[in-house]
Amino acid sequence: MANHNLKTLSEVLNTLIKRGITKEISMNEKHQMVLGKDEKIYQPEDLCIVKSYRFEGDSSADDNAVLYLIQDTQGELCTLLDSYGSESNYSGEEFANFLRKLPVKETDEHNID
Repeated sequence: MANHNLKTLSEVLNTLIKRGITKEISMNEKHQMVLGKDEKIYQPEDLCIVKSYRFEGDSSADDNAVLYLIQDTQGELCTLLDSYGSESNYSGEEFANFLRKLPVKETDEHNID
């Protein structure tokens, strides 16, 4: 995973939005990965990680996050945020197990300079 210490999470998100990547995947209360407001429900085989952006908190090692740029089988790009440590946005193993099943095919195409 690339380490983007010089950019904040909001700077990277804003850059991706300017590039037309505006949708987000998240895990719902049923432990399903969904696009936006339940537009699509994904299985791991429907998705691929094309870029990972890692963020480390300045004040605490517990304030870390990874923003994944995900592509679905139709070619649509979206983001998936995984904050971990004391400020984790997902509890339980379901999220981590889903992420582990995603293939990773990172390229330099989505670098943020």
